[in-house]
Amino acid sequence: MYKSVFKRFLDILLSLIALICLLWLYVVIAVAIYIDDPGPVLFTQKRVGKDKKHFQLHKFRTMKISAPHDVPTHLFNNANEYITRVGGFLRKASLDELPQIWDIFVGKMSIVGPRPALWNQYDLISERDKYGVNDIRPGLTGLAQISGRDEVEISEKAKIDGEYAKVLSSGGIKPLFQDIQCIIKTFFVVASQNGVVEGGTQESKVNEEKF
Repeated sequence: MYKSVFKRFLDILLSLIALICLLWLYVVIAVAIYIDDPGPVLFTQKRVGKDKKHFQLHKFRTMKISAPHDVPTHLFNNANEYITRVGGFLRKASLDELPQIWDIFVGKMSIVGPRPALWNQYDLISERDKYGVNDIRPGLTGLAQISGRDEVEISEKAKIDGEYAKVLSSGGIKPLFQDIQCIIKTFFVVASQNGVVEGGTQESKVNEEKF
């Protein structure tokens, strides 16, 4: 019941409240991004959603318009020279992820779930298949994100996401408590900025932001 009905109801309700309450912050961030480096304030990215269907994930732009197109950050000679001043702050504070609240509202994502893999993160997608992780809606935050974030290797990250998927399918009240725990711990993880590695895990060497 929670997985099929109540979880989606909470996603719609909480994301709608967040969109309304954070509208002022969206405007402030958008203006700051444009002043720092004129151009689009948002960018979209092809990610893997529920049942491995692709969708367009939204983020605030954190890199300069002059950054090479279609090149992962880890392949740059000096990635920091392409990250804007505002972008650097947004990344550290994880505020660049805020536009994904819209993705939650329209049903492409959930508040809690496995982070959506890039369409070409074949290693992660394959590992997740072993645990049924690709069968559930990806999330803004998840069990792997509060268990090491970028420092967790691909195989371990998929296994942790599998543990989340298993509890989610178990029924009863346990999945709700798991989601609440993930949300609460996320605030502490973001505040401490522990486990953040530019360019993602060292094993996959795939960065999340491309142009």
